[in-house]
Amino acid sequence: MAGREKSKQARSKVSSERMKKDRISELPYPLLCLILSHLPTKEVIKTSALSTRWRSLWLWVPSLELNSQNFPDRNVFTSFGNRLFDSDRMSCVQKLKLTLDEGDNNVDGHMLQSCLTSWIDAATKRKLQHLNVWCLPDNHRREIPISLYTCETLVTLRLFEVVLPDAGSVSLPSLKTMHLKYVWYPNDATFERLVSCCPVLEELKVSGYGPDVILVRSLSLKRLRIKLRECNGDISLTFGEEFDEASVSSKRDTIRKFLPGISKVGDMIIDEDTFKVFSHYSKLEPLLQFDYMTRLDATLCLSDLKWLPTFLERCPNLKSLVLALDNDYERIGSEEMNEISFSTVPECLLSSLESVDIKSSITGNAAEMKLLRYFLRKSLILKKLTLRLKYYGNGAAIFKKLLRIPRRSITCQVVVR
Repeated sequence: MAGREKSKQARSKVSSERMKKDRISELPYPLLCLILSHLPTKEVIKTSALSTRWRSLWLWVPSLELNSQNFPDRNVFTSFGNRLFDSDRMSCVQKLKLTLDEGDNNVDGHMLQSCLTSWIDAATKRKLQHLNVWCLPDNHRREIPISLYTCETLVTLRLFEVVLPDAGSVSLPSLKTMHLKYVWYPNDATFERLVSCCPVLEELKVSGYGPDVILVRSLSLKRLRIKLRECNGDISLTFGEEFDEASVSSKRDTIRKFLPGISKVGDMIIDEDTFKVFSHYSKLEPLLQFDYMTRLDATLCLSDLKWLPTFLERCPNLKSLVLALDNDYERIGSEEMNEISFSTVPECLLSSLESVDIKSSITGNAAEMKLLRYFLRKSLILKKLTLRLKYYGNGAAIFKKLLRIPRRSITCQVVVR
């Protein structure tokens, strides 16, 4: 009995010692750095107080996030950043996020500019892959250093409220994602050169401000989004009572030159104004084929609904269609809605279209019901038709009508949300 008791005590002692043992600190340095890279930088730095082994470990973490708002005294923030990037032990900075704000103590704006320049310069020399610079609006505009234009390891670039320097030479062979929000450009050539010198660029978003002329030349681009605060374009149209084919005809050449640039997109989002321009332009001359388009997200007025099959004819490989209908009853009236008809059957309805999603709520008017019958009766391989019903009022009656519509595709499911 005494032997068993001693054995239990020994096992208990060993177990207690194991529990007290710091197993995390015994992990290899690379694994510890990987763990710390998922924490905010201010939390990572606190680990330096854990033990001697942890004291300098944070300097090897490849991900940094510096926010001036976390420092009540901006001068302390700049001093901290300078010491961090001056350290020879920081050999690699894969991710860097900078948030700069002068704050309430009126720190010297030139000092923040100097820090931004020196910190990005240092990061580009340390195999920088992902850069996110967020400058909060104040009395000074921060300029990105020219060293960024030749960072060969950069994969992702996100800039907010900064100034781009005049681009003499640009080489960004690894950049795949670029988001430019409220960015100031010294000239149109800088933007053009920045985009054209990214041979593997896949996603480009420009919002807020933009150059006077947005010229995008890219063979690798997959996703393009441009949303400007102000746009003084060549195409200036007033939609409504004064809109007619003559308005489009006067800009015919401009539209003709524009269309080839988007003819190879795979995923297109168009609003009701753009859809209206396309519909009127098609009366002047045929639209180009969108052979590569597999997904279309379109917002259109009920008055333009009759032109939808014509547009779908230009999308022979379309697989997914998302529609939002602007119920403009006041402009078209019930008689015109009753006259809307769909006669042609595009190739995509017979060979590729698998999903139709009506984002706007179905009210049960004549045009909407004709559209639903059209897709259900004409789509040969349709798998899912998704729609939303306004359940107050005639929602139940609409649902019963849908159930009675014959479906050409035997695998089609109607999903009501």
